[in-house]
Amino acid sequence: MATSDKSEFVESREDLVAYLEGGCKPKSQWMLGTEHEKFGFLMEDLRPLPYSGERGIRAILTGLAEQFDWQPVQENGLPIALLDDTGASITLEPGGQLELSGALLENIHQTCTEVNTHLKQVRSISEPLGISFLGMGFQPKWKLSEMEWMPKARYRIMREYMNKVGTMGQDMMARTCTVQVNLDFSSEADMVQKFRTSLALQPIATALFANSPFTDGKPNGYASYRSHVWEDTDPDRTGMLPFVFADDMSFEKYADYMLDVPMYFVYRDGQYIDATGQSFRDFLAGRLPALPGEQPTFKDWEDHLTTAFPEVRLKRFLEMRGADGGPWARLCALPALWVGLLYHQPSLDAAWEIAGDWSMDERLKLREDVPRMGFKAEIRGRTVQNIAKDVIELARQGLAARGHLNAAGDNETGFLLPLQEVAASGVTPAERKLRLYHGDWNGSVDPVFYECAY
Repeated sequence: MATSDKSEFVESREDLVAYLEGGCKPKSQWMLGTEHEKFGFLMEDLRPLPYSGERGIRAILTGLAEQFDWQPVQENGLPIALLDDTGASITLEPGGQLELSGALLENIHQTCTEVNTHLKQVRSISEPLGISFLGMGFQPKWKLSEMEWMPKARYRIMREYMNKVGTMGQDMMARTCTVQVNLDFSSEADMVQKFRTSLALQPIATALFANSPFTDGKPNGYASYRSHVWEDTDPDRTGMLPFVFADDMSFEKYADYMLDVPMYFVYRDGQYIDATGQSFRDFLAGRLPALPGEQPTFKDWEDHLTTAFPEVRLKRFLEMRGADGGPWARLCALPALWVGLLYHQPSLDAAWEIAGDWSMDERLKLREDVPRMGFKAEIRGRTVQNIAKDVIELARQGLAARGHLNAAGDNETGFLLPLQEVAASGVTPAERKLRLYHGDWNGSVDPVFYECAY
């Protein structure tokens, strides 16, 4: 059997399963990695940022590389990402959204320090240029046609494919922002329990973080329009994954799912080769039309794993994908919620008790209702607001039990405060903005750029 070295060729389906299983780590080695995206805009007219020019995304990447410890990554001679020696990266989403993919860290205190340091660095470069950044789930003002696409070849391939498989894929790419956390597992059984629990409860997180009520400058009828967009992006690679709740869920079952997710591309010699709609099973058999006769490498498999977008995604870790982007406090609250729930066994068991006997039809209906209704959505006669309070309390207990203290002696439970306040009020962040839109903002979304910028 081939090793898991990314340069090695994959010899069998079993190798793909073993790659996923290679993510298992003892609890003592569990870490967390937090990612968040944000919209850049020009402060004088609120327009989205171009890539080029003195006041564009490229200038920000260049400034960060020149003034801080970031190394540029280029594609076709253009900077499209930054890396540092901690393992963190700054990357570009298709519409110019700036993403921080954080380093692997031990606790939420470190995560919040990382986020604050990043935002200060970005401000130091962007403010002199008259640029600011906004954390929301969906671009509130500008149309898709007004978003400039970033010069990354994989995005060109994806963009052309999206309209063949859904109506909102390009909106997902260019006009959404999220905050996510990546978490570890110790065994296949641990992975399955965490996957099921977090997948079932992902709509609860969607409601807690719902922050995308505007489209094209006006209310869109949703609390989380970002979440709604995923409902018609590409059914082959999105959704609630019913097989995760089946008795035989395993690394093997997820590998089989990914083998049936249509491919986007293969990366060879610095170039992206269009393989849209083609089969990784054929690739494994040496019959990929885009590269006839070639065998996949582990790097190809790793790349392919990033092209599925379910509500929770498995790589060599689990990625929580249900939350809208938002202000800095909620960038720390998202990892706090899931670390508290999934890294403390009693909290994890209790969380599964809440959701474990929901039927698949009930889960799917909840997933459909929450983007529109937020906390008012119901399942089994309980509102999402009510469930959210219980889930947050379990997360609080989990964080308290972890006992990770900062220099002041505080544990991680304080990072849940924004969520506790939102759940207690029953008013989502989206609804708060809608009240302002119909009140103090006088029917304009423009104030959101000033009042909610980082």
